[in-house]
Amino acid sequence: MATLEIRDLHVSVADGSDGTKEILRGVDLTVKAGETHAIMGPNGSGKSTLAYAVAGHPKYEVTSGAVTLDGEDVLGMSVDERARAGLFLAMQYPVEVPGVSVSNFLRSAVTAVRGEAPKLREFSKEMKKAMDDLSIDPVFAQRSLNEGFSGGEKKRHEILQLEMLKPKVAILDETDSGLDVDALKVVSEGVNRFASGDTGVLLITHYTRILRYVKPDFVHVFAGGRVVAEGGPELADELENEGYEKYAKAGASL
Repeated sequence: MATLEIRDLHVSVADGSDGTKEILRGVDLTVKAGETHAIMGPNGSGKSTLAYAVAGHPKYEVTSGAVTLDGEDVLGMSVDERARAGLFLAMQYPVEVPGVSVSNFLRSAVTAVRGEAPKLREFSKEMKKAMDDLSIDPVFAQRSLNEGFSGGEKKRHEILQLEMLKPKVAILDETDSGLDVDALKVVSEGVNRFASGDTGVLLITHYTRILRYVKPDFVHVFAGGRVVAEGGPELADELENEGYEKYAKAGASL
């Protein structure tokens, strides 16, 4: 039963003038297997910084605090070690990888995570089913990863990676960004399939529309680089009706 624990996490980034700016100012969060957590908040509140800091992006400097996965020190791991340990990040803006096909990328990633190369026939069958579930045309298996893909196609392929790699905890950074209604439903169904097992989901979003399809167990409101409010799905409904203004003020005053 996977558990991701974030304790008093402080993160800074370079501010462009040979100095640093603190973005996260003491974040505490626990994501357990079987739980879906939604992180919501206004732009600039630190939501994506949390995702990239946990994943190990070199731009983000952890100045204090701790992150553990099943008791293991995540911050002491390299990026690839974090992935092999069971962390997954679906990026807001997936990168293009010219010359590397979706099929070859997925097989290499699956091999790295599982510790051995899957038999080609079994892998192809597994990938085809996952693509069918996400309404992805089989021709995409031979196309270069994300090259020339629409925004919706890129997001579907992020969830395809999620379903193939089967991590312990998935961090989804604004997966709903740029999706039309049909793509949003398909992507949400993929997230729900993943979340139905012994896994945890940390869903970062600015809007509530994806929460109509992916029902969170917990909602956390970010403002000023920390969690300023927590609750259940009803908190997302409140944010839909009232916006972030009062929480943004609360974050600024801390």
